[in-house]
Amino acid sequence: MSDQHRTESTVTNPVIPGFHPDPSICRVGGDYYLVCSSFEYFPGIPVFHSRDLVNWTQIGNALDRPSQLRLPRDQPSSGGIYAPTLRHHDGRFWLIVTNVSDSGNLLFTATDPAGPWSDPILLPGVHGIDPDLAWDEDGTCWCTVAGVSQVRLDPHTGETLGEPHKVWSGTAVAPEAPHLYRIGDYWYLLIAEGGTERGHGVSIARGRTPAGPFEPCPANPILTHRSTSNPIQNTGHADLVQAPDGSWWMVLLGVRPGGGTPGWHVLGRETFLAPVEWVDDWPVVGPLSLEPPAPAWPLRPGPTPPIRDDFDHAELQPCWISVRERPAQLCTTKERSGWLTLHAVGASLDEPDPAFVGRRQQHLSCAVRTLVDPTEGRGGLAVRLDEQHHYEIEAATGEVKVYARIGPLRTEVGSAPVPVGPVVLGLEITPQPPQGPRTGPDQIAFGIEAPDGTFTVLGELDGRYLSTEVAGGFTGRVIGMYAASGTVHFDWFDYHPHQLS
Repeated sequence: MSDQHRTESTVTNPVIPGFHPDPSICRVGGDYYLVCSSFEYFPGIPVFHSRDLVNWTQIGNALDRPSQLRLPRDQPSSGGIYAPTLRHHDGRFWLIVTNVSDSGNLLFTATDPAGPWSDPILLPGVHGIDPDLAWDEDGTCWCTVAGVSQVRLDPHTGETLGEPHKVWSGTAVAPEAPHLYRIGDYWYLLIAEGGTERGHGVSIARGRTPAGPFEPCPANPILTHRSTSNPIQNTGHADLVQAPDGSWWMVLLGVRPGGGTPGWHVLGRETFLAPVEWVDDWPVVGPLSLEPPAPAWPLRPGPTPPIRDDFDHAELQPCWISVRERPAQLCTTKERSGWLTLHAVGASLDEPDPAFVGRRQQHLSCAVRTLVDPTEGRGGLAVRLDEQHHYEIEAATGEVKVYARIGPLRTEVGSAPVPVGPVVLGLEITPQPPQGPRTGPDQIAFGIEAPDGTFTVLGELDGRYLSTEVAGGFTGRVIGMYAASGTVHFDWFDYHPHQLS
């Protein structure tokens, strides 16, 4: 076993921080590719690449055209794209996923995971969410869905072959996220169960054929952090991959709750990595923690640099996402050279399809700045969880205001006059140490930055209200720019992560 994949050590986690849930992974040669759920955001299904399982780069989004992804405006947030499975077979990449807001289960293919991906193959005979693909030795394709049921599938046409049948009910409530593998002498069926909250876990069964019957592992669940004080919670929805050196690894989702009781996770469900060893033909999951023991071992990501976009490219970088759609006529970098231009379609982020371009918050502490020109409209910088839970600082000609939307409440938090013309808007997110059972996880301060770098805070807000524990749903925070009326231009966007001690 190489030093690069020593399983006696733990990994610095999460390996893909922020709102990147339901990871699915495959390896081709020395390259790993990983995809995640994207829910109501467009483009959909971020695609990542890595050579070491820890340092990941987003290389695209699989669903980047309206012909691939329909997200109707009358569908609530946390709908849309659920639980993709990524596989490589017969020289092609295969991606199967559920669009719960429109088309049901869909299948896409590509020769290059960076894209382009095909238009969807509809799967009307595949019922249920969290679909998986696996091929046996004679080329038969098996599709397994949450529940857990299974049907044979022609992946080229989308036609199902025969009737679906139940294969395993798991060991707890809500069996979901099935993945089927041939490893050694057995077929293994890996699932998540226990619900996607604190009771989440990973279990496995094995059989001699892809259709079972399946024998549960006597050590199930093979991974869960339920009823523990581990700083990583909600662990589940896993996928397995083997490295070139023969070692095995598991990617899975988890959250990092903060603050007092009950703990609030604000970044959404993130992607974690854990080593796996095999004992008596069963997988044993190794340590899953936030930090490796000293001295650090090779599987450790490098420092995160500041992330700045000057909008000098004709197309937006793949990290940028919008709510449900991104019509080119409403969002462009071509109208004013070197600026992002947004044309408003709704009066605020309360609307289901705002003119909004954001990126996932990936760090528990960060600073964000953007230079906005509101002389033709009104807009600014926002932290969004959904239509009813968002904070923003908004600029209009000669004035800046801070707003909070928390459920049915929308209120102005602070304001200040500013000179007419471009203004630098900013926010600072700072974790709060627990000082009692109701201490929030973090504080979000909004303000304006002067030319000399002085930051004037206009409003501070408790971050717990932009958390899943308060708002519900399956997503995490997205920080970005928006237009509420008219036309608003943004010269640059700077996201600076702060290192926590």
